[in-house]
Amino acid sequence: MTAEKKKDLIQLIKFVLFSASAGVIQFGSFTLMNELLLPSSFMQNLISQHEAFGKIMQNEYGPIYLIALILSVIWNFTFNRKFTFKSAANIPIAMLKVFGYYLVFTPVSTIIGNHFTASGVNEYIVLIITMLCNMATEFLFTKFVVYRNQIDTAVNADKAED
Repeated sequence: MTAEKKKDLIQLIKFVLFSASAGVIQFGSFTLMNELLLPSSFMQNLISQHEAFGKIMQNEYGPIYLIALILSVIWNFTFNRKFTFKSAANIPIAMLKVFGYYLVFTPVSTIIGNHFTASGVNEYIVLIITMLCNMATEFLFTKFVVYRNQIDTAVNADKAED
C-alpha cells in the first residue's frame, strides 16, 4: 500500500470513528426527545404554528431529527477538522461550506424521513439509514470540497513555527 493510500485509509477510519461518536450523540438526543422530552402535543403545536416550518416538518420526526442532527454536526465538524483532516483552513469558511452541504442534505433527508415514518416505517430505522447516508456523503464533501488542498495544513503550520 502506498503512503498516500495509507493516509487516505487512516483519514477514512478516523472520520468513521468520529462520525460514530457523533452518531451516538444524534441517536441519543433523538431518542431522549422522542421518548421522554417532547410530547406529541408540543410537536404538533410547533408544526401548526409555523407555516414554513410545518411544510418541511410534516410530522414529529422532522423537528426531533433536526435538533439531533445539529448537535451531531457541531461535534463532528470540530473533531474532524482538528484530528482527521488536520486543517488550518479558515474555520468560518469551512463552516459555511459544511452549512451549504446541510442546506441541501437536511431538507432532503427530513422530507424523505417524514415520508417513510408517515408510511409506517419505524423512525429509528429511518434515522439509522439517514445517518449512514449522511456519513458517506459528508466524508466525500468534506474531503474534496471543504478541505480540498488544505488537508494536513495545521501539521505543516505547527512545523513551520518550530
